[in-house]
Amino acid sequence: MSAGFEVICEIEPATEPDLRRVRHQIGVLSAVSSVFLIPDNHIGRATVSSIAVAREVLQMGGRAIACLNARDRNTLGFRRDLLTAAAYGVDELLFVYGDRPESGRRSDDLTVRAMLEEARRFGARHHGGRDALRVGVASSLAPLAPWKREADFVVCQVGFDLERLLDWRAALDFDGPVYAGVMVVGSAQMGAKLGAAIPELAAPPWLLERLDADENAGVDFACDLVCRLRDSTAFDGVHLIPVRRFRDVARRLEVLL
Repeated sequence: MSAGFEVICEIEPATEPDLRRVRHQIGVLSAVSSVFLIPDNHIGRATVSSIAVAREVLQMGGRAIACLNARDRNTLGFRRDLLTAAAYGVDELLFVYGDRPESGRRSDDLTVRAMLEEARRFGARHHGGRDALRVGVASSLAPLAPWKREADFVVCQVGFDLERLLDWRAALDFDGPVYAGVMVVGSAQMGAKLGAAIPELAAPPWLLERLDADENAGVDFACDLVCRLRDSTAFDGVHLIPVRRFRDVARRLEVLL
């Protein structure tokens, strides 16, 4: 992409103790990005540790951001993860609330705010200082909570409307990098299912209609939105979620660029 604009590609995490598919995704997407976000127990399912996968990314020469959710942790478990990240050289973390687990139950022992505070105290000490550990938070397309301004970067939720994303960014009071969320909707069925489960991530009806006629419509739209966001100069980059269409995304972005 253009200088200064980062494409952070999210990797589909491993639900089995086999990282070959993860490595393949990194290899394919390296053509358009050198920064990879590793989800944590994606959509409420157990996955290989995001910190362990982030280490794989680093060993392959990429840059890794390990996502950690508040849902599955207490303070002691979170400190364990901070120590593990320091031991593995993983120094970029994204803290999120966490999707609803398959069981329907979640731990309420830890909040994103508490994670941020603990990272500044406990984590920074073991990473070699505050500036050595870069931590981010997620945000909806709403005013940013004051405590979130203590983060180093912000990733906003997936959006499908460029103007809404730009309006939100223009109203945002935050000094650090801000990344827009862009998702590839792989099929009309996927889009309908996602919208039913998480209404704020519902794809627009016109996109679902296009997907009924063209299976690549979601890839084309997402890649085009990435380029439009880059050209707007409003954001520092995008958090791009290719889902299972990572090969098509890599090919399409290379063409657009």
